[in-house]
Amino acid sequence: MAEIAWIHAALTSARPQAISALLRYFRDLDIAEEAYQEACLRALRTWPQNGPPRDPAAWLIFVGRNVALDQVRRQKKQEALPDEDRLSDLGDAESEVAERLDGGHYRDDILRLLFICCHPDLPATQQVALALRIVSGLTVKQIARAFLVGESAMEQRITRAKGRVAAANVPFETPGPVERAERLAAVAAMLYLVFNEGYSASGAESDRRRPFSEEAIRLMRLLLRLFPTEPEIMGLLALMLLQHARTAARLDASGQIILLEEQDRSLWDREMIAEGLALVDKAMRHRRPGPYQIQAAIAGVHSRAAQADQTDWAQIDILYATLEHIQPSPVITLNRAVAIAKLRGAEAALAMVEPLEQALSGYFYFFGFKGWLLMQLGRDREARTTFDRAIALAGSASEAAHIRQHIDRLMRERGQVATG
Repeated sequence: MAEIAWIHAALTSARPQAISALLRYFRDLDIAEEAYQEACLRALRTWPQNGPPRDPAAWLIFVGRNVALDQVRRQKKQEALPDEDRLSDLGDAESEVAERLDGGHYRDDILRLLFICCHPDLPATQQVALALRIVSGLTVKQIARAFLVGESAMEQRITRAKGRVAAANVPFETPGPVERAERLAAVAAMLYLVFNEGYSASGAESDRRRPFSEEAIRLMRLLLRLFPTEPEIMGLLALMLLQHARTAARLDASGQIILLEEQDRSLWDREMIAEGLALVDKAMRHRRPGPYQIQAAIAGVHSRAAQADQTDWAQIDILYATLEHIQPSPVITLNRAVAIAKLRGAEAALAMVEPLEQALSGYFYFFGFKGWLLMQLGRDREARTTFDRAIALAGSASEAAHIRQHIDRLMRERGQVATG
């Protein structure tokens, strides 16, 4: 009997390929989604009894296509419904169908769907949200967290995007070279959000969401094959590789977060780091710096340090200052403040951070870092209040547990002072 966990993982990983193949076949987003959902329901009903198919994606495409065809025929009253045996007894037809449906212009159907979702008729924020929902199957809650907005606001954004696609009768044709170049930035932004959905996971969710990061890296490799001379694509792939290389060291045995400076660097994937650093160097030689290249360069500085105390914080400060110049953002300033704390101390870093409070009032990491700075300065009461705010904004039990460790340390040190 197939395990439910395995079925869930198979359905999740097959979703982009199945949706894109069904969309190419029916040219209707709603039909493709409904066909895939129905195929998933049939998988949950039949796989536990019959065992998993040889190719889950092909099975879902085949069943979803038949389901949708039946619905279309019923609407047109042209043909009667086929019997259930036809849907269950797939045999070698799975591979045949998958091969035929996968024979599109792009090397990968998923990338084709990404470019379609990033159609210029949609605002950039709706492009990314729609692609995350349709291509990656992320929940509204997951997407809202990635965008730092509320769930209801994100639900409205996705609904508007779907409505706009339907009203504009957006053609689901394969974009040509010019259109692909125009949509490249939106596709890259979407893939980075997908990567972060896996990378930011901790605790019990880390294993379940890790495929997001791996899938984003796989798609970025395909994207780089389509745009081999684009330095920002090199930079983004490098950034993903350098961050993903730390996976084995980022969480402890109970799934709790281990800060970068406390990680066992012998667990870092050196092969992945070498590939990432080579990509950074190659991108920089094009002399067209961009945000992804600079972020990758910052990750590269961390990766080159054999120990945390050997980190070149001055270089990181320069890189963040460059990033602030070309892409101003309170989050980037917050990240630069970490380097400032290392170079000039907590007081200087706090002076940078405090003006950001209004802009980052819903950002967990802002209050976590500010609380840490206040703790370093001995402002314990303010630190405790700030840590409480961080816990209220934590997106996972692991994030909350990490902040509680700071509070525990604060209480221990207070106790030492009181009894000393």
